[in-house]
Amino acid sequence: MRSAALIFLLMAVLPPWVRAAPEPESVAILYNLKSPESRRLAQFYREARGIPAANLIALDMPLSQDISREEYEKSIATPLREEFETRGWWKRSKDREGVTLPVSNRIRVLVTIRGVPLRIRQTPKPAPPPGPDGKPAAPAASKDPFSGHDEASVDSELAMFGVEGVPMEGGLQNKYYKADRSIAGAEFPFLVLTARIDAASASTCERMIRDAVETEKSGLWGMSYVDIANKFPQGDQWLEAVARENLRVGIPTVVDRFNDTLPKNYPMNEAALYHGWYDWNVSGPFLNPRFHFRKGAVAMHLHSFSAEQLANPSKNWSAALLERGAAVTIGNVFEPYLHLTHDFGILHQRLLAGHTWVEACWMSMPVTSWQGVVLGDPLYQPFRHLDGTGEVRDDDAAFRAMRAAMLRWSRDPDERLRQLETAAGRMRAGPLAEAAGLDLLENRRDAEAVARFQTAKSLYAATEDKLRQDFHIIAIDRAAGRKDLAVRGLRDARAKYGIIPETAALDSWLDILDPPPPPPADPGKAPAAPQPAGEPSLKKP
Repeated sequence: MRSAALIFLLMAVLPPWVRAAPEPESVAILYNLKSPESRRLAQFYREARGIPAANLIALDMPLSQDISREEYEKSIATPLREEFETRGWWKRSKDREGVTLPVSNRIRVLVTIRGVPLRIRQTPKPAPPPGPDGKPAAPAASKDPFSGHDEASVDSELAMFGVEGVPMEGGLQNKYYKADRSIAGAEFPFLVLTARIDAASASTCERMIRDAVETEKSGLWGMSYVDIANKFPQGDQWLEAVARENLRVGIPTVVDRFNDTLPKNYPMNEAALYHGWYDWNVSGPFLNPRFHFRKGAVAMHLHSFSAEQLANPSKNWSAALLERGAAVTIGNVFEPYLHLTHDFGILHQRLLAGHTWVEACWMSMPVTSWQGVVLGDPLYQPFRHLDGTGEVRDDDAAFRAMRAAMLRWSRDPDERLRQLETAAGRMRAGPLAEAAGLDLLENRRDAEAVARFQTAKSLYAATEDKLRQDFHIIAIDRAAGRKDLAVRGLRDARAKYGIIPETAALDSWLDILDPPPPPPADPGKAPAAPQPAGEPSLKKP
């Protein structure tokens, strides 16, 4: 254990990593007066974070996920403005253009609780007048992709609810985008950072809150999985940025760069971080009934309608990731267009820098009054102990050692790898050997990576962890175009591991690399008509 002990001692002399966070007094909690469950959850969160009882706001809102623009104004925006006025939380005035906006604001974060409506429907447009022939005229074409689109997430609209006199169509510029300081020190009184505590059940919401508070005591440690599906360059670049940042700080990261998403039941053990795209509904590792994230996990999947609904954990992504143990996630309620959704790279970098969840999310979002939604405890700081401080838990030891090795030997990768291998042997820690292999893989030292994955396989006790090492090796052959070797590796692994849920992942890759021949055509059956594509694209207009 001497190598591991040395690594931990090196971390003890590092400066504190904690960033300033919004004070509890600057946080307001909004819940639905019609829902006792909403009230209980609001109180649960208030007590968990020490937020003053006077900061609870109960409004009489519809008990529905979707509301009209008129219902939003009548039951949420207008009475909420009145509450801020009555409580003396802000001062507002008009600018030279006649726009009313806050010029001072004591509330910097607004938490919406399960029971508050999620989406504002698009306002129906009046039919155009009939043409000269008396028939309905076709609507005039518009070059503006946002024309007529005033649908939005309630939370995104609430971020600028104090501003009146601006157009409802499209989004508004987020002045906090790409910032790198706490909202407490930012001079944007017109902006309130919103986050929602909502999921498929109230028990999941309570678990999300508990996990965030408890994880902060030790910090978030574990494996990261990045699934780059090669859809559009901008989104791929965001995910590549996540992988680079993880490599820089010493978080072991599995990166999948194949066009297909991670296969069904892929052995994604010890997952503390997940970033991926682009499936309509939850898929891949998350279909495995044995899968569960590490406590406090940060997980997100880039898709147009990832948060279209939050009640069904088998649909879309946001509800699904939370139900499988993630503490926080993000999503979109309608089509946002890729360049107007959260930039995963910025979000991840800001979290690693020690910012709170809500701040990192809004730092990565270019617009307000649009489609994005932030889910989970806004005050959560998952990486507040990336400097090695905090409670040291046994199941974090290997991951803390990786971080310490990166800090100590960041400019000497060969020495860092040697130290990790020595510590892996002494600690009998498969994660350390796997991390060394993943590090080598990202630096294109494939042959050396294979040797480390073989070592990791010998150190791991769990079958699914051993299987993941085989996947790493098979992926090297697949990426290099050695199809025959990859297929042989898949078949050998299939025979070795037998019938466990995770071997479905081997079958998925076999279907791609060595698909069975199509069944013979039935001469008496007409060919099926082609079906239209069912999902919209996250892309620039």
